[in-house]
This record gives sequence, structure tokens and C-alpha cells, in this order.
Amino acid sequence: METSSKTAREIYQDIRNNPARKRFGFGDKAVLVNIDPQKAYTRTDLFATAYETDPRQLEYVNKLAAMFRQLGWPVVWTHVAYMESAEDAGIWGTRTDTPDSLQNIKFGSERSEFDDRLDIDHVKDVIYLKKMPSAFFETQLQSLLVWHKVDTVILTGGSTSGCIRATAVDSLSRGYRTIVPEECVADKHESYHFANLTDLSLKYADVLTVQEVFDWLEKQS
Repeated sequence: METSSKTAREIYQDIRNNPARKRFGFGDKAVLVNIDPQKAYTRTDLFATAYETDPRQLEYVNKLAAMFRQLGWPVVWTHVAYMESAEDAGIWGTRTDTPDSLQNIKFGSERSEFDDRLDIDHVKDVIYLKKMPSAFFETQLQSLLVWHKVDTVILTGGSTSGCIRATAVDSLSRGYRTIVPEECVADKHESYHFANLTDLSLKYADVLTVQEVFDWLEKQS
């Protein structure tokens, strides 16, 4: 095992700045999957479970969603919420039981609500309730992608080390080119965030600047 005195951020920057870094690249048509941008994870002023990496994250997500709609490409939003009994959280809901615990994001609670700053089109966009980290797990996402004949999955939301990573691994495993705009994902601590951006870059996805994604989308018009 290689050892290093560098921080996770520094290691990621080395990977990002490597001119020989290989990429999967964009395909012909993409889906935008915005993972759990709900108040439990975005409202740092309200909830201890929330986090923010780039303060313009939701602004960028809204712009991406608008560009996808203009192209007629699918926009997906996921969120998590659980029954009062929390039995639908399964084993994942058994480690802790505090007001901040995952299984205590109850249906109808403020923690389960999408952030008010998001521009969600409730007619055109697709909204999935998920129970586990990956947006593919026991949702209709796979069928939606087949129907729309997409070959590229662009992921935003959080957390980088949790649901973003899990969805990226599932996306690659299903044969999709997977793109993570760096400014559009967030985590609780920079160590988890940058360590997982490094691992995603090396194995499972292309971690790009959001401007690179904007530029590609503009060329599809």
C-alpha cells in the first residue's frame, strides 16, 4: 500500500491536474440524476446532517436541469423518507436512533422536503423515492434510461462518499458513461469528499468541472 503525507484534497488535485488522466467521455444522450437534494442534507442552517461544499451547488444544479429540459432529456430527482416504524430502512436504520438518524427522516417531515431553492418541474421531471444509497436500487431509474436510450449519466447531489459513489458504481456496472460535476456534489467533511472524488476519478466516473458539462450540453443544441 502506498503511503502519503498529503491531504485528500491534495491527492485529488494531483489526479485532476494529471494531463495523462484517462476519461470515459460523454456519449450521445444523457440523463441528469440529482440525488437527495433535500433539506436534511442541504439546509445547514436547520439540520446537523446537512453539508455544503460549493456554495453555488444548487444554482449549478438548476442550470443543468434547465439545459436538460431544453434538450428534451430526462431530469431525475431522488429523495429519501421512511415510515413512522422505520421498518422500510431495514438494517441501515438500526445503528443509531436519534433525531438526526437516517431512518428518522419521516414522510411529511421538513427533513424529507426538497430544498426550496431548487427549480423542479413537477410536470416534466421524474421524482423517485429511494430507501438505500444507490439511485438505481429498487427504483425505476434503469427502465427510464432504457426508454430514453441514454448512454451517459450525470450525477449531482450528495453525499459524495455515500449516495453519489453508490450510484456511480451502479451506473458504471450497468454500462453507462458516468459524469460527476465536481461543484455539484457535496459531503460532510472535505476528507471524505476529496478521497471519494479521487476514487471515482480513478475507477468509476469522469469527475469534471461543471463548466465542462455546460459546454458539452451547449454543443448538443
